[in-house]
Amino acid sequence: MSKITWQNAVKIVEPHVLKITTPRGSGTGFLCAYARDRTVCGIATAAHVVEQSHLWQEPIRIQHYVSGKTVLLPASDRLIFLDRNFDTAVILLAKGDTPLPGDTMAFISQQKHLRIGTEIGWIGFPALSPANLCFFTGRTSCWLEKARAYLVDGVAINGVSGGPAFHIATEGVRAIGAVSAYIPNRAVGTPLPGLSMISHVDQFQDLIRTFKDLDEARKKETPPSELKDEVEQKKNKK
Repeated sequence: MSKITWQNAVKIVEPHVLKITTPRGSGTGFLCAYARDRTVCGIATAAHVVEQSHLWQEPIRIQHYVSGKTVLLPASDRLIFLDRNFDTAVILLAKGDTPLPGDTMAFISQQKHLRIGTEIGWIGFPALSPANLCFFTGRTSCWLEKARAYLVDGVAINGVSGGPAFHIATEGVRAIGAVSAYIPNRAVGTPLPGLSMISHVDQFQDLIRTFKDLDEARKKETPPSELKDEVEQKKNKK
């Protein structure tokens, strides 16, 4: 097969991408899974993009990039599954008439990771130009087994958090995870260029496929009360 260019890869990924806006800021997300009945879909993002809105049961606005279709989700119309240890989250909602692709992107095999030095790309909506979907690229610097994350020699900007990271494999474009953070080098006091962190989202693939519908999924949602307890515990330690 002919080699896929980065321009082609972005076009393949774009239909799966959504902008996520909360009363506290914005981030990026992407279609990561469908439930068994195909009427319920999961949008992967970074936990820090949605955790406060989940805690306070605030509305979340999701905009499908390619079509421009926007959905405002009150707390009653969505479910959120958080894994703060890996800074990953999935927003579960009824697909409705949102023009998402019928299938998710292909993912790298679960429990596998890319070798050091592999070129990858990621896309999202940076705060400095929030209406535009921007492309970034870099190479994997290392794999953090305990954190299930990559450190990457490349830039991530506020608003890009939760965006899909992907690479061009022999068999085609493969998603590898979601943008989590940018870690500047502060060793000399003044911030210098650092590394981006890309967190795996594969742990949510099997989770969502076990759900038949939203009512069944609601039983396993991350309770906002858990986040509230953590906030209170942190306050008490100060």
